[in-house]
Amino acid sequence: MDVGAAAAAATQTTKAKTSLSGNFDTFLQLLTAQLQNQDPLEPMDSSKFTEQLVSYSQVEQQINTNANLESLLALSTVSLGASAVGYLGKTALTLGPLSALDEGAAAWRYSLPSDAQSVKLSIVDANGKVVRSLDGDKTAGAHEFVWDGKNGTGTALPEGTYKLLINATAADQSAIASQISGMGLVKEVDMSGSEPMVTIANRAVKLSEILALQN
Repeated sequence: MDVGAAAAAATQTTKAKTSLSGNFDTFLQLLTAQLQNQDPLEPMDSSKFTEQLVSYSQVEQQINTNANLESLLALSTVSLGASAVGYLGKTALTLGPLSALDEGAAAWRYSLPSDAQSVKLSIVDANGKVVRSLDGDKTAGAHEFVWDGKNGTGTALPEGTYKLLINATAADQSAIASQISGMGLVKEVDMSGSEPMVTIANRAVKLSEILALQN
């Protein structure tokens, strides 16, 4: 939970407690007035206000439970962020085909379940345009691919996030499914959001999207 969200949640809890306290005081005043002015021949049914007292107690317990959960969530976020600090300076594998072009290079890891007859790698920019196409490794297993950040004519492209697409086919021309992960150096850990964010190269990634780390 970020600082703003935690503060907002705490404020809501405080308001709820204040409102409950005010309503309860009003309820007690009305109840006292009713008891003082009730008809002796038709006394007030005690079970009714007892039920209301129980309801107030249940609401108060729920508010306190919510406050405790907010504290636990905040502590959990801090703990995750503290653990993520150990990721700094390591190469991370991230979920999905996105990776960042940073300092003239972008990297991915892809894996093939079996040997392929043809593997075509396509690098796509943020606008969906294919900026570079190359042949990939055809053997089964995991392969690391590093792109130099240049298009087909040798022009260096701007830094940013790029996607790797793979078209792998077997000898019978059937498609072979591949798994792709982005790669990059962990440079920063940001704990200001609802979930710790990690800057990999120049791309912000959720902590939960990191699949593995390499020294």
